[in-house]
Amino acid sequence: MVLELRKSVISEARAFVEMECSHDTKGFVIPYSLEKHASLIESNDVIYLSLYYENELSGFIILSQESQDVVEFRRIVVASKGKGLGQLAIKEMEQYCAENLNCSKVWLDAFESNSRGIYIYKKLGYTQFKEAFYEGKKLLFMEKTF
Repeated sequence: MVLELRKSVISEARAFVEMECSHDTKGFVIPYSLEKHASLIESNDVIYLSLYYENELSGFIILSQESQDVVEFRRIVVASKGKGLGQLAIKEMEQYCAENLNCSKVWLDAFESNSRGIYIYKKLGYTQFKEAFYEGKKLLFMEKTF
């Protein structure tokens, strides 16, 4: 299976909005508007990586470099679930962080209701380090050092 991470471009933002609004994604992310995606892709505040599977846009990842060696893994959205693309994308993202950002730790938060995501994060070696609530929903904070 060949999955490629590419720096995102503004022309992909509309597809990102559609992916976030799909019925099997919208319960697990707080969707961004087209304008917000476009402005974030252009900014230097975050890193957008597009997932290409068999040369087709299949999802995206949003990262934020918090410090020299720590990256916040803000979001992953995969268009077609159940194919293992998410796990592969996370492994590729970790390699990207290590090689391109010289980071040794990645952390994320996930709604407790995102059982599929939490299962995958644990499977890939992420461990929970705290809990919080957002609009009445429990958030689990997880991290991985490499």
